[in-house]
Amino acid sequence: MDEVRFRRHHRGVRTCIIFNPTARGDKAQRLRRLLETFAHDCRCQPTTRPGEARSLAAEAVAGGFETIVAAGGDGTVNEVLNGMGDVPQGYAKARLGVLPMGTVNVFARELKLPLGLESAWKTILRGQELTIDLPRAEFQSNGATVTRYFAQLAGAGLDSRAVSLVDWKLKKKIGPLAYVAAGVKALSRKQSMITVTSAAGSISGEMVLIGNGKFYGGSFVFFTRAELRDGLLDVCVFPRVNWQIFARSSLGLATNRLHRLAGAGEISSPAVALSADQQTFLQLDGDNVGELPARFSIQPRTLRVIVP
Repeated sequence: MDEVRFRRHHRGVRTCIIFNPTARGDKAQRLRRLLETFAHDCRCQPTTRPGEARSLAAEAVAGGFETIVAAGGDGTVNEVLNGMGDVPQGYAKARLGVLPMGTVNVFARELKLPLGLESAWKTILRGQELTIDLPRAEFQSNGATVTRYFAQLAGAGLDSRAVSLVDWKLKKKIGPLAYVAAGVKALSRKQSMITVTSAAGSISGEMVLIGNGKFYGGSFVFFTRAELRDGLLDVCVFPRVNWQIFARSSLGLATNRLHRLAGAGEISSPAVALSADQQTFLQLDGDNVGELPARFSIQPRTLRVIVP
């Protein structure tokens, strides 16, 4: 396809690697050892606080770097791609590479990237590009309206409540299972009723997930019709979330019958709006960023990413 371009990495392509030095397990140390072999060709920028990857990415694009590598989890990827967008014509000037170092790495799995650092770096060196859709959310944060892009997933309801309940020390120990434990806690709370509005009409439920790709939580396919380049957001609406639905969803994921067993509805649309009957958090790529109401849209084939 003419949208897929193959370019060999060479010294003329300026690369900036933005990485989280406190990544889970020994990945940070392994990355540092890997950096020693190619750091002379790249700028390496460690983050020192949450949110810093965004400003570092913006500085790199403004400084003429053509490949911006997010070395971390989905949160780091989200910060980096938003930083790229903070620069005028930033997505045309630079492309995004991913070195998976997080707990789940949903976006990396969506792109079919190898999860090993050495193999992922070889993918970046080969430099094959794919231009994909870029979703955008407009939401409320501290009384102000904020706009932010996301790579893979947005969620509200039980999903975002679980994110707020994650025990981060437990996450360091047991990885993705910490989200399961948080989800169990969230089931005991009173759920919001969320209304999803699109050109096709309205539908309500207690959990809403909005995807750009197929995956949720790693290897679980929630969005059966999703494509990264179709110009559409894919929305999954669960009318109720309780222990029975939780059990049915688990069975549905295992048997590829999630929507039928859990009673979930699906919408595909270039734009949707979410509102709720009580305070409801919104998560983007695994981090709570604000609250509903929110509006979502898509910018077709905007983000250049490096793929195998």
